[in-house]
Formats: sequence, C-alpha cells, structure tokens
Amino acid sequence: MKAYPTDDTSVSYIVSESAAAYGLINFIRGGLPFQFFLGLGERLPFSIREWARVLHLSERSLQRYQKDQKAFDALQSERIIEITMLSNYGKSIFGSDRRWMQWLALPNLAMGGLAPQSLLDSSIGIQLIRDELGRLEHGIVS
Repeated sequence: MKAYPTDDTSVSYIVSESAAAYGLINFIRGGLPFQFFLGLGERLPFSIREWARVLHLSERSLQRYQKDQKAFDALQSERIIEITMLSNYGKSIFGSDRRWMQWLALPNLAMGGLAPQSLLDSSIGIQLIRDELGRLEHGIVS
C-alpha cells in the first residue's frame, strides 16, 4: 500500500487529482464534442484515414460526425482523450509539436521497428508509447 504524505498540501493535491479524474470520466461518458476533436486535429495533423483507423471508425462515419457535429461515443471519446494526454506528454519531452510528430512517424527500434503512430489504435499501444517516452525523459535508451 502506498503511503501518502499527511501535510495539507499533499492531501488537497490527491483530492483535486481524484476530482479531476472523475470529472474527466464524466466528460468521456457524456461524449466528446466534435469541436474538441477539431482542436486536437490542429495539433496532431493526422489525415481522416489515420483518425478513422485510430478510432476504429470508417472514414465515412467520421465525416458524418463532422457534418452532423455529433458527439463521439464513450469508446472513441476515451481514445481521443488518451491520445490528447499522450500528445501533451510527448510535446513536453520533445519541446514542440513538430518534433513530437516527427518522432511519432519514424520507425522505432524499441517498438519492434514500428512507427509509434501505428500503435495509437489500442490502449496497450498508447501505454507502450507512454512507457518509451518515460524512458526518454529519464535518459534511458532502449
């Protein structure tokens, strides 16, 4: 069992961290608005085909979401949030969206020679990328 510090600052941080997580879960359950997705699309310039693959949708379905300004269901919403959080982490490691996107697109020996971007279609793939970013952050070359 993890022991937490007992000063007021640490306790309030833990409580606010939990409240933020529950708020995020409720946001995902309610469905992510297409407008939020468009904002992410500006930071991660994937094609419609790439987003459709990552979200397990047909290109036509994704276009319909856009046309109707429909909110995504919980599964797609969660994947979009996971990628957003991963992207924020990646940008903090690489210092810019451009360098982060370059790293995502290049084959990576630590990931079996696959481009990290090809792993974004599963939660396990996203976790593998996050783990690799953690190693890079701490100077551990794999």
